[in-house]
Amino acid sequence: MHRREFIQLTSALAGGALLPAACTRPTIIAGEIKGVSAAVGHLVRDGALQGAPVTTERADVVIIGGGISGLSALRRLHRNGHQNVVLLELEGHTGGNASSGSNAVSAYPWGAHYVPVPNNNLTEYLSFLEACGVVTGYNPAGLPVYNEFYLCSDPQERLYINGSWQDGLIPASGIGAADKADIDRFLHQMHVWSAAKGKDGKEAFAIPVDASSKDPVYTALDSITMQQWLQQQGYASPYLHWYVDYCTRDDFGTTIDKVSAWAGIHYFACRKGRAANAAANDVLTWPQGNGWLAEQLRHDTEGAIRTQALATRVVPVEGGVAVHYYDVQQKQLKAIDARQCIMAIPQFVAARLLPDAAERMPLLHAHYHYTPWVVANLTVKQLYERSGAPASWDNVIYGGASLGYVDATQQQLQQLKPKRVLTYYRPLATASAVEERKLAQQRTHAQWVQMILDDLRIVHPDIDTQTERIDVMIHAHAMAQPLPQMIHGAVRQQLRKPVNGNIHFAHTDVAGVSIFEEAFYQGIQAADAVMEHLITTPVS
Repeated sequence: MHRREFIQLTSALAGGALLPAACTRPTIIAGEIKGVSAAVGHLVRDGALQGAPVTTERADVVIIGGGISGLSALRRLHRNGHQNVVLLELEGHTGGNASSGSNAVSAYPWGAHYVPVPNNNLTEYLSFLEACGVVTGYNPAGLPVYNEFYLCSDPQERLYINGSWQDGLIPASGIGAADKADIDRFLHQMHVWSAAKGKDGKEAFAIPVDASSKDPVYTALDSITMQQWLQQQGYASPYLHWYVDYCTRDDFGTTIDKVSAWAGIHYFACRKGRAANAAANDVLTWPQGNGWLAEQLRHDTEGAIRTQALATRVVPVEGGVAVHYYDVQQKQLKAIDARQCIMAIPQFVAARLLPDAAERMPLLHAHYHYTPWVVANLTVKQLYERSGAPASWDNVIYGGASLGYVDATQQQLQQLKPKRVLTYYRPLATASAVEERKLAQQRTHAQWVQMILDDLRIVHPDIDTQTERIDVMIHAHAMAQPLPQMIHGAVRQQLRKPVNGNIHFAHTDVAGVSIFEEAFYQGIQAADAVMEHLITTPVS
């Protein structure tokens, strides 16, 4: 124990911040388990919502799903003059995995906390960011200038490793020369691949994923796991393996022994953004995380959105699509006859609504696996700090079960914060997705609290007594895992094809990886396809 750490710990004990009871009996902390409306959603799975709709209306377009893809599609349609659009969302709010909440201390996310500085060729995305004030202009060289309030403030990241906190998340403190050599070689290889292009002239690793090269030199990486690739390349450092595993769990909810090597390398090689006032590895963040971006996408489209509306059936008919949905508040089945439909929902949900479910479901069961996540927001008072780097925006524990926590109050301007909200992330990726989902649904709030506190107590020994509240969100099917053959295999391409020319899909599980930009462009691409059909197909 370092002298500073000893003094800090004994002071905390003298002040009563650390009580022996915290270590000897379970801590009772207020809070609740939140989650998607699974009980209502399972009515579709179980075939309980049959019968004739009580009302029928007409619309040009129905969008099913109010996550980022659905909101992006709605915004695109509205901005191109298509107002006769209805968006159906099961929850009482939109946002999907980018939903958020708030309390007296801070707003906070229930999903991702940030987006990286965008690649400069993503013009529609940059235009959106400019419209909502994230991009404030461009310098003479054409590089975007980002709003300083939205760039993550310092200190940004720290890692608890070998008994103390270090700056940054790449292991450095207390590692050997061989480990450092492996890490340096790996990072150089990723830098080289970020600039690589295939024989077809396309970037080897691009955003969106489908803009990437189809050169077999690169697509062959989709046939092995990231762990196999690291071993083939002679990377032996356990510190490097941990870091890469942390990154693939962070973006894909998938460990390196399962994730596709192509997806794993894409994580490191796809980010190429340049800015006038930010580095390539900087991030844009808000207290409510990407919930802030969801709010901006939703701006001026609220009249088209119907929440607590569960789609139950989507059937191609002559001249359009019949969409049935259950109005949860009125407890009625209703129908919309639309010219076009965008299904901005996961494939495992979409398949149950379509007439070809018998063909789709076996493909999904064989090739698609959705990893569950738990996200918790902890309201805490001042916490004891181990020695080393100061409290940061992103705080990660080497070898920890979770991905650590992000400080939702980091962007607040006041220096002294008597209370903070910490957003804790944990992909449930130890056992199979099915088993993890079952275990997650069986756990009580008290059990989640103990799991979270047990994980964080190593860095904050007074976490039990300094935590006022823990709210927990279970994302049972958070994202499709990019396992080998998922991204460059035939099944994803088959599942994403439009049905009958008027039912289109827009979701990250048909994009390949679950990142904000993919969801955003899924919505744009589906909306553009819909608009093309609306122009060329006469109204019946």
